[in-house]
Amino acid sequence: MSTGGGTKAVVAALSANLGIAVTKFVAYALTGSSSMLAEGVHSVADSGNQALLLIGGKRSRHAASAVHQFGYGRARYVYAFLVSIVLFSLGGCFALYEAWHKFSDPHPIEDWRWVPVAVLLLGLVMEGLSFRTAVREANHARGTTSLTRFVRQSRAPELPVILLEDFGALIGLVFALFGVGMTLGTDDGRWDAIGSGAIGLLLVAIAVFLAIEMSSLLIGESALPEHQAAIEAAIPGAGVLSVIHMRTLHLGPEELLVAAKIEVEPDADARVVATAIDAAEVRIRAAVPLETQIYLEADLRRHLAPD
Repeated sequence: MSTGGGTKAVVAALSANLGIAVTKFVAYALTGSSSMLAEGVHSVADSGNQALLLIGGKRSRHAASAVHQFGYGRARYVYAFLVSIVLFSLGGCFALYEAWHKFSDPHPIEDWRWVPVAVLLLGLVMEGLSFRTAVREANHARGTTSLTRFVRQSRAPELPVILLEDFGALIGLVFALFGVGMTLGTDDGRWDAIGSGAIGLLLVAIAVFLAIEMSSLLIGESALPEHQAAIEAAIPGAGVLSVIHMRTLHLGPEELLVAAKIEVEPDADARVVATAIDAAEVRIRAAVPLETQIYLEADLRRHLAPD
């Protein structure tokens, strides 16, 4: 995934959430709807999350230092993990608390009854436009990979996070519209609490999923299978007989560490081995569209003697 595509989707989502958050809080102030308050806090949490993603992208571009010799690329993973914490605590847990509070003391929506419906319909339009932008950017990055697999396997966090947040926001608005609509139709405030509770459970589920995925990236994930295969195929060449073993690690979404032990001719001298390694590095960089840090160790393949 390109950084530019992810940034475009983040900015689009941030613009939508800032606009709709204000209208949701105004609607809550006018109606006292629990679902509107939960959705307002949801939009605030999403806006904060998008700001975190932008900060992470900026920090990841810092130059390498003596302490961080491989650079700051994984800062994007750190801030994406913080997104899952914010979504869980501020968005999900608050919505669940508000549902419990409203269910304990239900009351119907009596004033400005048309406002929450209008705000939620407007929110669906704005979130839908944001989601469409995220899907378009994801389509450019994923190629023939399915969206589900793209979210699970992408080494760049921004687009998967925005896709999940926007999808969750759309489903949350449907839950809120259901809760508000049933409350207006029945004058029973418990439906409003149910809508808020559904939003809370949805956000908690998305937050847990994001936390699992981002923690895996923080621990360190290897190259994508297609990149791994391309690198292994690129290494053998003049002076390099085969790959004995290889390890890869993403230092950031577009940065890859490649470490491999390669088989060379038994009688090759140092000059020939050095030339072969340099040529293999050129082939690796041509094989994958990533910035690579490459460490190749020349060795001989030692076959086990037969019993």
